[in-house]
Formats: sequence, structure tokens, C-alpha cells
Amino acid sequence: MSKSTQVKTDWRPSPNFNDRKDGAADMLLLHYTGMSSGEAALDRLCDVSAQVSAHYLVFEDGRVVAMVEEAKRAWHAGVAHWAGETDINSRSIGIEIVNPGHDLGYPAFPDAQIASVIDLSRDIVARHHIKPVRVLAHSDVAPLRKADPGEKFPWDALAAAGVGHWVAPVEALDGPVLKMGDRGDGVAELQFQLADYGYGIVVDGQYGEVTAAFVTAFQRHFRPGLVSGAADFSTVGTLRLLRDAR
Repeated sequence: MSKSTQVKTDWRPSPNFNDRKDGAADMLLLHYTGMSSGEAALDRLCDVSAQVSAHYLVFEDGRVVAMVEEAKRAWHAGVAHWAGETDINSRSIGIEIVNPGHDLGYPAFPDAQIASVIDLSRDIVARHHIKPVRVLAHSDVAPLRKADPGEKFPWDALAAAGVGHWVAPVEALDGPVLKMGDRGDGVAELQFQLADYGYGIVVDGQYGEVTAAFVTAFQRHFRPGLVSGAADFSTVGTLRLLRDAR
């Protein structure tokens, strides 16, 4: 089988794919594997009984393995939502990045691995004309279930290479903080801004566990210096800058 990318890859086909339902991909979704080793993750992504897959897997040393052709719908996003869309698998290309994740120590991503992720991502977004705002974390589209690739992933380095949407986070200053238990217009405005950016949050004016999960996901991607789930001045200001810079 042919592989679409111009980046050098190994090929291990996964049986876990089907046809896209909504045309060509216009989104890039990044994950971490969350398993003890890359080989274990590769075996699972190619196991018919697991019913999961991705288009690519990037090992710590930078090796890239292709598993599903880009024209096909890999099964990596699960139940997810972005900008009114719910079949994220049909709209996206998925890259799994080998890292044991938050439950298994969550080490830093090696430089060689990130270099390969950047090369692969640049190739994908160029060929598919993927807009920067459509380069997303798994946690962005499934914040109630997922934390990957997490706050240690260098989104700023990808953006500097031309991949993804990024602004320098607003400095953390003392001031009002929206947090669990709050309710009212301020919470509703925060929820509206998150929804306007693309997050699948309901605007109800109540800062409960759901809103905290969405804020946490936003912080992991765009304000990784402090992941608290509370919407402080830095979080709100960074969100506004991102919306203005689209």
C-alpha cells in the first residue's frame, strides 16, 4: 500500500479503519499513547480486537510508523466534539506520540521525537491545507475523557515551525478568578468564548466539573505553565488573544 506523506516512515498496516463520512480531512489531532512502551502501543493500534488506530505513530527516537492511509478514517478520537462537529475521525488525521502519559510518570518529549512530529505535521498540514486553528490536542476535542498530549507537549515549538495556532500566554497576575462553584454572567461569558473558539461546552453560567474540565484542557494546550482548572486573568486573556488572532 502507498503512504501519502513525504516524510520517511515505516509501514505496519492496522485493520482498524473505514471510509471517511464527510470528505477529506481538514484537521490534525495529536495524542500521546499512554502506554508503557511504544511497541506495546503499536501492537494495540494494529490489533483488530482493540478497535483503535491512528494514521501515524512517532517513537521517542523519531522513528515514524504509518498504519492507516490518510484517505481513510482511523479510529483515534472516540467520542469527541469540535466547532459543532462530532465525527472527528472523519475530519482528522491522527498522530500518536509515544509517551506513557500522566498515569505512568509523564516524561518530557525527547527532541528527536518532537523534530519528527514537526516534520510530519508540516507535511500533513501543507498537503491537506489544514488551518492552524484545526491543529488540536485530543484533550481539546474530548476534555471530559482525555488529557493528551498534555502540558509538556511543546505547542509553541510546533507553531514556530508553522504548525498550529499559538499566542504567548498572558502573564499571570493577581485578579479575579472564576472557579468551581461560581455562576453568573462572568462564567457564561467564559463558556461562550470557549465555545466560540471551538470547544464543545454548553453555555449555562455554572462553573462546575464540566467547565473546569474544559478550562483544564485549554490550559494544557495554550497556558501550560499552570494547569489548575480555574480561569484566572492569564487564562481568560490568552483565550481572548487566540480568538482575536484567528
